[in-house]
Amino acid sequence: MKLRILALLCALTLMATPAFAGTVTVKGSTTVLPYMQKAAEVFMAQHPGVKIEISGGGSSNGAKALIDGTTDIAMMSRDMKDKEKDAATSNGRAPVQFVVAYDCITPVVNHWNSVSDLSAEQLAEIYSGKATNWKDVGGKSGQVVVISRDTSSGTYDCWKDKVMEGARVFPGALLQASNGAVVQAVAKNKFAIGYVGLAYVDANLLKPLKVDGVMASVETALNHSYPISRGLNLYTPGEPKGDAKDLIDFMMSPAGQKLAADVGFIPVKQ
Repeated sequence: MKLRILALLCALTLMATPAFAGTVTVKGSTTVLPYMQKAAEVFMAQHPGVKIEISGGGSSNGAKALIDGTTDIAMMSRDMKDKEKDAATSNGRAPVQFVVAYDCITPVVNHWNSVSDLSAEQLAEIYSGKATNWKDVGGKSGQVVVISRDTSSGTYDCWKDKVMEGARVFPGALLQASNGAVVQAVAKNKFAIGYVGLAYVDANLLKPLKVDGVMASVETALNHSYPISRGLNLYTPGEPKGDAKDLIDFMMSPAGQKLAADVGFIPVKQ
């Protein structure tokens, strides 16, 4: 009798609990995050038995999670470094790369700022701490407040490579953990400058700057006239299978690529 009651309770518990065919864990870049969140929302609506768990933390954290086996998909706004690939491969998790969208890293300032165009050289001078007043780069007089992503960010790495030519951002910069935090910091300080992914450029809060006379856009990224563009990546430990593969396939489909455009990124398939 007790066994029958126990069996009945177990059956009722299973009926009351949502049954997921599988859980896909996704970790990494805060730049890729809005695209992944939108894609996951649509994908889960189409596949009620699948649960997708997403967290940010930066591209380096995504790579670490892939290496140590705590994620099925790593979001990265930069390419994996050789040492990261080697570490993952040594753990039996050889990374496979998928470029799911393109992005422009856009310098942004407060609407107070009269500057509208900076050269890559001027940006490097600001972020190296050499240009410290806005009048040094053609603006109104005022101490430049430099806002940067932190060093775990793929956006930081891309900025360091493409703008700083490998040099680190100077120690006086205020480091932020996400694109959203950069947006808020620049919006609240009229002397600030920061840089964000194209999807985070909100004209109501920020003023995007041209770089060498070219404004970041879908067109200028695709024709390579904008100098600070990049691919947005997903990495899997080996060839993806099951729900992880289905999610990536959806993101690369016409419907998934439209979602990339909807959140402000540039589809890889035009």
